[in-house]
Amino acid sequence: MATTGAGGTVPADLAALVGRADDGRPSAPAWVFPTVDDALFRSVRESGARRVALQVPAGLTREARSIADRLRERAGVEVVLVARACFGACDFPSPEEVPRADAAVVLGHAPIPNVRRSLPTFFVEMRHPGGDPEALAERLRDAGLPSPLGLVASVQHLELVGPLTSAAARRGLELRSATGDRRLAYPAQALGCNYTGAEGLAPEVRGFVFLGTGTFHPIGLAFAVDRPVWALDPLQGRLDPPLDRATLVGRRLLRVAQCRDARRWGVLVSSFAGQNRSPMAVTLLERARRRGRDAEALVFGRLDPADLVGRDFDAYVNTACPRIALDDSDLYPRPVLTPPEFLMAIGERPLEPYAFDTYH
Repeated sequence: MATTGAGGTVPADLAALVGRADDGRPSAPAWVFPTVDDALFRSVRESGARRVALQVPAGLTREARSIADRLRERAGVEVVLVARACFGACDFPSPEEVPRADAAVVLGHAPIPNVRRSLPTFFVEMRHPGGDPEALAERLRDAGLPSPLGLVASVQHLELVGPLTSAAARRGLELRSATGDRRLAYPAQALGCNYTGAEGLAPEVRGFVFLGTGTFHPIGLAFAVDRPVWALDPLQGRLDPPLDRATLVGRRLLRVAQCRDARRWGVLVSSFAGQNRSPMAVTLLERARRRGRDAEALVFGRLDPADLVGRDFDAYVNTACPRIALDDSDLYPRPVLTPPEFLMAIGERPLEPYAFDTYH
């Protein structure tokens, strides 16, 4: 597994809020595979595991039974399917969810280096070989994009980063990528909660290209960097117009303004190993109380909007996955802010520049 660099930086007024996600104890071993293949089956078989938990993201649920059958047949193990949705390597199955499981097979995600695993875990990144770098570089050139540009990719398309960078250079377009902080396993990699490689590059480039499918990562990247973000789909060869960051940020600042007079705050804390920022939660409680607000911590595993219905809080600050506040806030009965937005709401941070809640 690749090691991470020390690329990302933390705004000075947020440094005290950055808590380690791990607890310092040794982590169970991890193995990394590009796809479901003989190497995976052999490694699972040789590990000595008897009962394996299989976790797949939403896009692969239709294939889960087939993959489970192949594991049983080729690796000789009992397989139990994890039914709940899988949002990333931050919420892999715990021993409590899969009693008697010896190991886990997690599809579609790379390991997060600083997250402690309680089960031996086989990460299958589902690397996708598709995408013609020459054609994609032509698409970037013909669109008249500025240079230099930062390049960020989902783990499935990281193998295309080098060939695309070279193909673009032959057409006079410079693409740059960088290694992020200890939460990222690879250079140029994006996580929905962490774009530190891009954040470090932002002063050097005129915009960013996200290489991958869907809008989840481009939206997160647009929040994290004050630069235009284009989404390049390597499978369809489609280049989308740059995202309107001003509108995205403006909506969040409106939500902050709605919370200026909030007196009773709920501080949301996840019990998942990969999303637990208890030290940050403690600091937020202290800051709220120093400012004359009432504040209480609410601990949960997977947060459901129904969990907050009927509670006596004016607003919430979320220390779990940052995308809960940014993407799902409209689903909740009261406003949900990120920690930087909370500091804005209580007057400890200016509204500009907007700070993405980077999960370290």
